[in-house]
Amino acid sequence: MKKQLLAMALGLTFAVAANAADAQYRLVIHGGAGNITADRFTPEQQAEYHAGLQKALLAGNKVLASGGTAIDAVKAAINQMELNPIFNAGRGAVFTNEGKNELDSSIMDGKTLMAGAVAGVTNIKHPINCADIVRTKSPHVMMATKGAEKFCAQNGAETVDPKWFFTQNRYDQLKKAQEKEQVILDHDGATKKKTANAELYIDPLMYDYKYGTVGAVALDKDGNLAAGTSTGGMTNKRYGRIGDSPVIGAGTYANNKSVAVSATGSGEMFIRTSAAYNVHSRYTHLGENVQKAGDAVIKEIGDIKGTGGMIILDAKGNFAFPMNSGGMHRGMIDSKGVPMTAMFGDEQLRHFKAK
Repeated sequence: MKKQLLAMALGLTFAVAANAADAQYRLVIHGGAGNITADRFTPEQQAEYHAGLQKALLAGNKVLASGGTAIDAVKAAINQMELNPIFNAGRGAVFTNEGKNELDSSIMDGKTLMAGAVAGVTNIKHPINCADIVRTKSPHVMMATKGAEKFCAQNGAETVDPKWFFTQNRYDQLKKAQEKEQVILDHDGATKKKTANAELYIDPLMYDYKYGTVGAVALDKDGNLAAGTSTGGMTNKRYGRIGDSPVIGAGTYANNKSVAVSATGSGEMFIRTSAAYNVHSRYTHLGENVQKAGDAVIKEIGDIKGTGGMIILDAKGNFAFPMNSGGMHRGMIDSKGVPMTAMFGDEQLRHFKAK
C-alpha cells in the first residue's frame, strides 16, 4: 500500500505492456480504476471481479474467434459488464444526487473513424448498443437524454424501467457520499494527504469508491481496431454532469493507423487533456509505443491532480495498462483463448481459476 501511494505521489504509473507478434486478434478490457488495493477486497470479492472480467473476455473472444468485427467484440464484452452489478455501468450504475441512474457510453470504429455516443440515458438496457446505433443510424456523433432514448428505442435498442438499474449497494454508496458531502461540482475535488515522502492529491470520491466505468478495445482478424466505454458516472453527481466516457478523444478513441483507447478515472481531467486522442498523437507523431505514450498521458493527468487509468491496444497487437491509481480491474484475451485478468496496480495478468 505504501509503495503504491508513494508511486502515485511521485507521478509514476503502474502498467503492463506486451508484444503480440503472432496474435491473430486481441481483446483488452477494464472494469474501472481507483483505490483498488489488496487490503480493500476479500478473497471472495476478488474472485467475483476476476470471474466478471473473464465472462466479458470470453464473450468478446467468441466474436473474434469466429471472424467477427472488433466493434462487435467490444459490444459483446461491454454488454456482459453492463449486466454485472459489480461494475458501474448498466445495472449497478451509481446514483446521482437526485437518486437516478444516468448512463453514458461511446464507441468508435478504427477503420472508418465513425463514432457514436450517448449521455444521460435512463432507460436503455445496454448504453454501448445505443451509442453504436447513433454511430450507424444517424449522421451525428453524440445524443443526450430523452432524445437519445427516443432515437435508440426507435432503432431497436432494448429499453427497461429505470428501476431495473437499482442495486442496494450503489444506493447505500449514494447515502454515504451525501452524509460525507463528498461531491464534486465545478472543481476537481482533490484533497491533500500527507505521506512519508510527499503530499498526495486524492479525489475524495476516487478514494472511497473506485470508478467502475467499463471499457474494451479490440483488434480483429482483419486488422481493424475498435474502442468502447460505458459508465454510470460519478456517485452523487449533480446538474447533469457528464464525464469523459461519452466524449470521443477523451474517454474513447480508435484509429487503425495507431491505437484504440478506453479510459477510466477523474473524467474532467481526461477531458482537459484530450487523453485518448493524446495517446494517438504521441504514438503517431512522436513514435512512442503504447507503454510510453500511455505513461506520458497519465502523467499529464496526474499533473493536474487527476487519477485513473486506461487500456491501450495498437494495430500490431501491443497493449498497455497505464494508471496512477491504486489499481484497475483489467483483462486480456487473444487467439490462444485464455482469459487473463488482474486488479491491483503492480499485479501481473494471470489466468484465474475459480475454486
